[in-house]
Amino acid sequence: MRVTTESATMTTPTMTDPAVEATPSQPPEIRPPGAMVPPRPIARARDASAPRNEPEARPANPAVELSDVSIFYGAFRAVRDVSFSVPAHAITALIGPSGSGKSTLLRAINRMNDLTPGSRLDGEVRYHGTNLYRADVDPVEVRRRIGMVFQKPNPFPKSIYDNVAFGPRLNGYRDNMDELVERSLRQAALWDEVKDKLKQSGLALSGGQQQRLCIARTIAVEPEIILMDEPASALDPRSTLQIEELMAELKENYTIVIVTHNMQQAARASDRTVFLNMGDDRAGYVVEVDDTVKIFTNPREQLTEDYISGRFG
Repeated sequence: MRVTTESATMTTPTMTDPAVEATPSQPPEIRPPGAMVPPRPIARARDASAPRNEPEARPANPAVELSDVSIFYGAFRAVRDVSFSVPAHAITALIGPSGSGKSTLLRAINRMNDLTPGSRLDGEVRYHGTNLYRADVDPVEVRRRIGMVFQKPNPFPKSIYDNVAFGPRLNGYRDNMDELVERSLRQAALWDEVKDKLKQSGLALSGGQQQRLCIARTIAVEPEIILMDEPASALDPRSTLQIEELMAELKENYTIVIVTHNMQQAARASDRTVFLNMGDDRAGYVVEVDDTVKIFTNPREQLTEDYISGRFG
């Protein structure tokens, strides 16, 4: 099961795959059959030059944990010593000025940066306790569990139906495809708008509809986590609100991490916020992590207040 397109690679194995089945008592792990993952402590070190915040309150049920993560493109360090947790079934927003490493960190969560020549990561990105950058972890397997929706809608030059069915077909889906397509489009709040024109090209839809089609295509393969890189930045206000309402519904079944430059959107749509800034060395670092309400009403750091109030950035 290998997917060669950007959106479709963000897929997840079917529930019948014995290598990845999970129960509530045993969180899912990314590993080859038979591999064992010993428990390891989580380091929470903070960069010495970053603000001296109180320690982040670790969520009770983190889906992803970044620990001392630094990301390099060749000799350039894009982010340095980043540590934060992503709670399950919640929306986590990454905010900060351009160049602070938000999209780089987002792509690190499902190893999309591996596709960039010369990139490397120091530290650990853990998915339910498993370090995704361990040598025996298959990055394609990671992308099956952690889907991604990009800034610009990118439907395939296929019908609406075939856009949604593309990933499941490549994964060998054998159940009722019509039901899966309808369910995915309903979850993406698009079914009522396209149910009578499933054979039409996905490229004929409006921008907001195309983005929801891409979300339907992502969730058709049932990932656990959905990463969204400014999914509404190219959309009109009405379509933006539809995407935000859709995210609120999806978090019941998925964990969502979103990058946004829109402070109002972060305040409205997210449960938890990570604020990043860029240092003198142009490397991004975490300034503050907290519940969104606290970040936007009573931040601990003056730098955070300055950014969300529009004094810089």
